[in-house]
Amino acid sequence: MTFVVRPLPAFALALSAALTILAAPSALAQQAASAPMTHPAWSRSANIYEVNIRQYTQEGTFNAFAKHLPRLRKMGVDILWLMPVQPIGVKNRKGTLGSYYAVRDYTAVNPEFGTMDDFKRLVKQAQGMGMRVIIDWVANHTAFDNPWTVRHKDWYLKDAKGEIFPVTYTEGAEPEYWTDVTGLDWKQPGLWTGMREAMAFWVRETGIDGFRCDVAAKVPTAFWEETRAELERIKPVFMLAEAWQPELHRRAFDMSYGWDTLTVFKDVAKGKAGARALRALFEQPPVAYPEHAYRMRFTSNHDENSWHGSDAEHYGPAFKAMAVLAATLPGMPLIYGGQEAGLDKRLEFFEKDPIVWREHANEGVYTFLLKLKHDNPALWNGQYGGTMRVLETGNDKVFAFRREKSGNVVAVTVNLSGVVQRYAVAGREESLGAWEYKVSGAVK
Repeated sequence: MTFVVRPLPAFALALSAALTILAAPSALAQQAASAPMTHPAWSRSANIYEVNIRQYTQEGTFNAFAKHLPRLRKMGVDILWLMPVQPIGVKNRKGTLGSYYAVRDYTAVNPEFGTMDDFKRLVKQAQGMGMRVIIDWVANHTAFDNPWTVRHKDWYLKDAKGEIFPVTYTEGAEPEYWTDVTGLDWKQPGLWTGMREAMAFWVRETGIDGFRCDVAAKVPTAFWEETRAELERIKPVFMLAEAWQPELHRRAFDMSYGWDTLTVFKDVAKGKAGARALRALFEQPPVAYPEHAYRMRFTSNHDENSWHGSDAEHYGPAFKAMAVLAATLPGMPLIYGGQEAGLDKRLEFFEKDPIVWREHANEGVYTFLLKLKHDNPALWNGQYGGTMRVLETGNDKVFAFRREKSGNVVAVTVNLSGVVQRYAVAGREESLGAWEYKVSGAVK
């Protein structure tokens, strides 16, 4: 696979973003608050790869996963995001093995996965190959048998009887009852200290490079901001929020979830949306983000796969076209472990259900896309990447855009349908086959 990148004149910025800064007591404070957030240098051209240790191998251990590290590095993976590695609660457990997100001990590892020494060795091995490691962090709730429920009962939300109770969410279309976890009370100052110390333990003792923070918007932004500052005193860290709120990017998080593009990707694959929907999302974004904000672009993750549908269900033959968009639109692309092998089933969440590692059907396209991103500043993340200009094609089934940074230009054109489409860009007529795409002159 080849691609061509040619220096072209700079294009106007198509995607504008604004950051609302809270009032500061002085002009100096205002200037500091509005300054672009800097990110770890190693994250600027990076991608991210999610690892479900339980399901990744038949053994479901750190050591078994470590055998895949050379393959992943060869594919071009930069950041490994490991789903929660801590012990899982037994009390009120769901299923046989329980939820990774029902943490029983914040500073230990799940014995099903191995030992703390195994984990440290995995981190060191990955970093030795040039990759970074972040782990999932669950700060909103714990398992019912976490020792904190006894030692620090005051750190928990309580019902009218003064007892801890299951987490319940009623904001969505349907209520969610997380009967295996109980909520933490962030009005308690001691909780802030205890949680911050637990996070610092992992950075200091195991050398990890940051955290993916579960339901981050349910935890006070001030906690994340203060904790990031503390962690940075140990080493530079990368922080991913499972959230969309722009204010989380002010001083706490490098990256947030791009659920907006995920929704459009799925609608496009089902024939419910076309180029107009993608164009509107980037030219008239419903939410404004600061220029420095990294947005995570993805076609799947653990939640999407287990609860909403496999890639085969969501995308069918459109999968590679959507993967190309996720890797080239502004943001950082995520690969969910197993997608490179054509993961075509919903992985069980509370039971053992390993990935079937057959021929790596998508490894070639991911290798191409990750190298494309590494090699072209136009595709880098946040303020380090290029501006985006959506191109008119005269066909709502064909989406085309260019990204440019300091003379480096990458052009992308994607057929958003299952039939051949003709289109015209700058007066030149061309065609693309079903779900076919063209990247700077290379067609796959």
